[in-house]
Amino acid sequence: MPIAVDIDVMLARRKMSVGELADRVGITPANLAVLKNGRAKAVRFATLAALCEVLECQPGDLLRWETEAEDAVGD
Repeated sequence: MPIAVDIDVMLARRKMSVGELADRVGITPANLAVLKNGRAKAVRFATLAALCEVLECQPGDLLRWETEAEDAVGD
């Protein structure tokens, strides 16, 4: 997928668990895992805003665009 999700990077920087982030954002750990692992087809702006608020970051810190070649190298 050309959009990569870097939630795990921000979690590590903030020394926060997936469970704590899910609780603070107000989503289930399962839904956060789907997003974190890049399996989500969409993300609501409200969810993205809540993630940014809790993690004290910008949307670009969580999402980045990769070319298809970069994506293939990562597989």
